[in-house]
Amino acid sequence: MPPTTYQVYVIELSRKVFNEDAKFRAANPQFNGVLQCLYVGMTSKTPQERFQQHKTGYRNAKGHKLSANIVQKYGLYLRPSLYQNIGPMSREEALAVEEGLALELRRKGYAVWFN
Repeated sequence: MPPTTYQVYVIELSRKVFNEDAKFRAANPQFNGVLQCLYVGMTSKTPQERFQQHKTGYRNAKGHKLSANIVQKYGLYLRPSLYQNIGPMSREEALAVEEGLALELRRKGYAVWFN
């Protein structure tokens, strides 16, 4: 059985998140309102499947919520142009790439949330 591979993905969030979510605002003091608000995540599913899980408030068999509240409430759509050149990788690599991409997007002027 081949090892599970992970992908990093980006979801555009409604701009309301910046005004309504104090933690999001505090995490993005550099944001000037020009670019979009984003969520960066990683998944062993397709980005489309994971986005649907976020939007529906997905819970696993044990009842643990596996969707991000911020995406459930503010998620608009996937932004493949921001992640399409990032290939499948191990879980450890995906964790590092998720953080690196989020910080790079912040440096470019986006407001970004990641776990």
